[in-house]
Amino acid sequence: MMTAAATAAGATLTGAQTAGKRLPIRKGMLLSMLPRTLKTADGERPLSIADRFALAKDCGFQSMECGTEDKPEVAEEIKAASMKTGMPIHSVMNRDHWQFPLSSPDPEVVAKSVKGMETSLANARLWGAQTVLLVPAVVDGKVSYQQAWDRSTAQIKKLIPKAAEAKVIIAVEEVWNKFLLSPIEFASYVDQFKSPWVKAYCDVGNMVLYGYPQDWIRTLGSRIAKLHLKDFGMKNYTIPQEPAPARKRVPEFVNLREGDINWKAVYEALAEIGYKGDATVEVAGARPENAAEYLKDLSQRVDMILEGA
Repeated sequence: MMTAAATAAGATLTGAQTAGKRLPIRKGMLLSMLPRTLKTADGERPLSIADRFALAKDCGFQSMECGTEDKPEVAEEIKAASMKTGMPIHSVMNRDHWQFPLSSPDPEVVAKSVKGMETSLANARLWGAQTVLLVPAVVDGKVSYQQAWDRSTAQIKKLIPKAAEAKVIIAVEEVWNKFLLSPIEFASYVDQFKSPWVKAYCDVGNMVLYGYPQDWIRTLGSRIAKLHLKDFGMKNYTIPQEPAPARKRVPEFVNLREGDINWKAVYEALAEIGYKGDATVEVAGARPENAAEYLKDLSQRVDMILEGA
């Protein structure tokens, strides 16, 4: 039997062996993070969707995640931008799951949520994306945890045939919705569907208040279809008051590598599970006045994460 000390030594060896090797992960960008205009010496000029794709590619990103799009002409424009730039769309971020959650007791709200997912799946099929991100449920004063679990499970089961037909994975994400609050529970939720069309969308910043991303990554393992990269930490603020200013630490999302996440531990966990998909940054969007500079810096920060630096 392997002792605890031997197991720990093995884990350390694995980390040492993988350190410095770039993970086989594409750097993804959210279309919504890209500015619609750029400020130049001659003023501010508008950017087409193709321009925005090209800007992300020029700054070092390799794939795109786009939001749900109802208008067919805009959806076609997004597809054309992807083809023109050679920058694939790997995922669709579903739009309606917050305002119209699958866990709602109101059948009309649920119907709107299902319709939004159907549109997202159609977008993904058109764009060649592998996944649709879904926040499965929201626990609040009117919806209990068990109700959120049961209602969302029932609706996702109904969506699986549509996902299978489109060959698109429903990637469930854990967010601040008071639901799926541990990696073990998250894994159990995904496993209950017994379907290759339901997996996990792991956001490394969402669980920092009550867990460690590297733990979630190892527990979810091959269930992970996609990753979001963002950082979270405590920042100092000065609060004016008498007789002297006071200091207060406030939790908030920050730029990559500026928060409390142990990125080397995240790197080692991703290496151990053999994740080879996309990792999409989800931080503050680029501004028209310094978009390229900001995005290039962000791309370099992702490089450091993927290289275990």
